[in-house]
Amino acid sequence: MLALSRQGHDVAAVGTGEDGLVRLRSFRPDVVVLDLMLPGLSGLEVCRRIRTEDQVPIIMATARGDDTDIVVGLEAGADDYVVKPVQARVLEARIRAVLRRVGGAPTDGGIPKIEAHGENGELAIDRSGLAVTRQGVPVSLAPSELRFLLTLSASPGQVFSRQQLLEAVWEHSYHGDSRLVDACVKRLRTKMGEPAGQPRYIQTVRGFGYRFRSR
Repeated sequence: MLALSRQGHDVAAVGTGEDGLVRLRSFRPDVVVLDLMLPGLSGLEVCRRIRTEDQVPIIMATARGDDTDIVVGLEAGADDYVVKPVQARVLEARIRAVLRRVGGAPTDGGIPKIEAHGENGELAIDRSGLAVTRQGVPVSLAPSELRFLLTLSASPGQVFSRQQLLEAVWEHSYHGDSRLVDACVKRLRTKMGEPAGQPRYIQTVRGFGYRFRSR
């Protein structure tokens, strides 16, 4: 954390999950770096609790890099992850990337700023306001989820590979990590009310990647 302070970040560090939840309410950070292994309340539970009331970007830190831990953490709502020990420059790059995702939408050419999708236009995507509603009810999306949906829906019918999506959304394609993409898709489908096994909007193209279906 000292390295982040030297980079100009205002950092508040705590030792337990319980303390983190309390500090979050007063400190109001732009991004949370959350250790998976915490005394008392686990990092996974802290992540879930944050997501019930806040969409602040979360970067999860895990010591083992175990596939199961990473997938569970991403599905709990983390936007990205790093494996400890992590170099300061790598963590700094991940923080800056996730903050860029919060800062704006991907370029969309001449796409209408507010789009209606579905047979009755029940899914509305407001590109200028960076907001999504389903049947008139706001859909609360984390930064990576929102950018993912904006990227995919900008070209309905086009198939995007996982590598393309990593580049467009997470900005670290060198990692080649499809777990980020797949976990994000799972969360988005749940939040958009996609029927289990019959997704209407985000469709899997086996062996290739994903595409967005407008109707």
